[in-house]
Amino acid sequence: MEAADLSCADQPTEAEIRQQLDRILASVEFHSPQRGRAFLQFIVHETLAGRSEFLKAFTIANIVFGRNVSFDAQNDPVVRIEAGRMRRALERYYLIAGRAERVIITIPKGGYVPTFAYADGFRTDTQPVFDQDSPSKPDLSITGDSPAPLVSLSSHFWIRYALPASVTVLAMAALVHILLAFVFSPIKGSHPTTSTDTTPPKILVEQFQNGAGSERASDIAQDLRDEVIGQLVKFKDIVVIANSAATTAEAATEAPRYVLQGSVRLEENKFRSLVRLVRKVDGAVIWANNYDGDVRSQGRFQIQEDIAQSVASTVAQPYGAIFQKDGDALAKAQTNGGFDGYACTLAYYSYRTSMNATSHAAAKDCLERATQHNSNHATYWALLSLVNLDEFRFSFKLGRPTSATPLKVAVGAAQKAISIDPENARALQALMLVSFFRNDIDTALRAGAAAYAANPNDAEVAGEYGLRLSMSGKWQSGCELVSSAVNKNAGPKGYYEVGMALCAFMRGDLQAAELWSRMSDLEYNPMHRLVLLSILGAAGKRNEGKQEQDWLQSNAPVLMQNIRQEVSIRLQNREDQERFFAGLRAAGTPVDSSDKPVSSQ
Repeated sequence: MEAADLSCADQPTEAEIRQQLDRILASVEFHSPQRGRAFLQFIVHETLAGRSEFLKAFTIANIVFGRNVSFDAQNDPVVRIEAGRMRRALERYYLIAGRAERVIITIPKGGYVPTFAYADGFRTDTQPVFDQDSPSKPDLSITGDSPAPLVSLSSHFWIRYALPASVTVLAMAALVHILLAFVFSPIKGSHPTTSTDTTPPKILVEQFQNGAGSERASDIAQDLRDEVIGQLVKFKDIVVIANSAATTAEAATEAPRYVLQGSVRLEENKFRSLVRLVRKVDGAVIWANNYDGDVRSQGRFQIQEDIAQSVASTVAQPYGAIFQKDGDALAKAQTNGGFDGYACTLAYYSYRTSMNATSHAAAKDCLERATQHNSNHATYWALLSLVNLDEFRFSFKLGRPTSATPLKVAVGAAQKAISIDPENARALQALMLVSFFRNDIDTALRAGAAAYAANPNDAEVAGEYGLRLSMSGKWQSGCELVSSAVNKNAGPKGYYEVGMALCAFMRGDLQAAELWSRMSDLEYNPMHRLVLLSILGAAGKRNEGKQEQDWLQSNAPVLMQNIRQEVSIRLQNREDQERFFAGLRAAGTPVDSSDKPVSSQ
C-alpha cells in the first residue's frame, strides 16, 4: 500500500496510546527483557509529555540504562542495539497478538522518537493528542507555581509503519509511510537563520601540514583537520570555514578573522601535532599548543578525537581564546554607528566575569535589542534568559528586589530559544537552568543531558550540567563534569571551583573542601563565602568562620536573612541541605529565626 497522507484527526489520542502501551507490556507475546520495557516506556512517556527532542542516545543511556556522563554513543552502541531489539519485538507483537489492534506504536529507524498511528481500517474523527487546539496538548503558558512543559510537538505528521512479511503472513503485511515534523511553539515552522546584523568570528581551518613527508602522516593530517572542523562546528557562536573564499571585494569584507593552522609529524608510532590560532589581520599568534601520542597504544582515531576536542574546547568555548581576544568588538560596537549583535554575546560573558549591577544592566539591554533586531537567533534568546534568571537567583548580588517575575521572563526566553533551535547547546543550557530553579528537576536534567550531548566540548555546558546533577543529589556523576570544566579552565573564574568545594564537602573531605573554596573567587558571589562558612563550621574553625560571617552580614545582609530559601533552591536533596545547614550552625550562624547565634570562643 502506498504512503497515506493522514490528517490530524487520524491520530490516536493520548489515552489510546497509553492504553495500547499497557496492552503491549502486559502481553505474553511481547518478548522483551525488563530494560527493553523500560526503554519503550521512557520514549513513549517522554514523547507524550512533549519532550521528544531529549530522546538522544546520551539521554537514554544516562537515564534508562544508568550509564555515566562519560558515555560515548560511538563506542557504546547499547541504545542503538536496544532500539533495534525493540523494533523487532514490536513487529513480532503486531504480527501475532496485535493483529487486530487499532493503535500502532513504532520506532522509525535512525532515531528513538516513537510514532503513533491507527491501523488501516481504524480511521476516526477523534481529536488527536497533538492537535494544536487540543486541550490535552502540552501547556506552554506560565501560570501558577507548577512547572509547565516547555516544548510541544507538531500537530501535523505522516505515519509509516511496516510489518515485515514472512511466507505465511504476506497477506497481513501493511506499509504506512512516516514523516515526523517538529513544530515548536510559539514560532511554528521556524528555523535557525543567519543574522545579517551580527559579525560572529569566522575561523578558517587550513590544511594541516605533513611534517614527516610520509603518506601515512599525510592521511593523519587530513583526518585530524576534518575531526577538528567537526568539533568546532558544534559551537554556535563561531562560523567555521573549510575552504578559502574567492578573492573578491565582497569576499574580502567577509574574510575570516582567525586562521587555525596545524602540522603532523609521525616517527614510527610516535605522533606529534602542533596547532595554532592566528589573527589574520596582523599574523599574531593568539594561541598554540602541541600534542603528543603513541599510535600503537592509543590508536590513531582516539588520538585524533582527543586532540580535536581539546582544540575546539580551548579555542571556541565561552571565555576561550577567541572570546578573550574579541573583547575589542564591544568598544567597536559603541563607535561604528551600527548594531553588532555579536557584541551582545561578548557583553554577556563580560558581565558574568564581573557579576555586578552595571555590567548586568548593559548586557540585558544589549540582548533585548539583539532579540529585537534578530528574533530568530536562538543564542541571543538563551543568553537573555540567563541574564534574567540571574535577577532571580542572584538578586542579593545584583541589588534586585526578591521577585518571581524575572524567573517567568527567563522561562519565556528559554522557550523561545528552544523553539528556534532545539539542538542549540546554549538554548538547552538555559532550559536546564530555568527548569532547575522552577523546581522541575526532571526537565532540567534531561535538558542538561541533551545540551551536553549536543556539544560535550563546551566546558560551560558541562560544568553547569555537572552542578545541576550534583545539587540534585547525583554527586558522583555531577562532580566528574564539574572537574572536567575546571580542568578546561571554564569561566568565569572561581565559579566551578566552588562546585568542587561542595563536592568535597558532601563526601566529607573538609580539607579539600576548604582548599577548593579558597581557590574560588570569594569576591565574585556572596554564595561562595557562604559555602566557605559552612565548611569552616563543619571543620570546627569557629574563629575563621566568624570572619566570613561578619563579612556576609556587612556585604550581603539580604542573603543572610534568607539563608534557608537561597540554599534550598540550589540543593534539592533534603539531606544535603541539612548537612550544609549543620555546618553553618556549627559556625555560629543562625539558619532559621528559631536558631540562636553562638558566640565564638
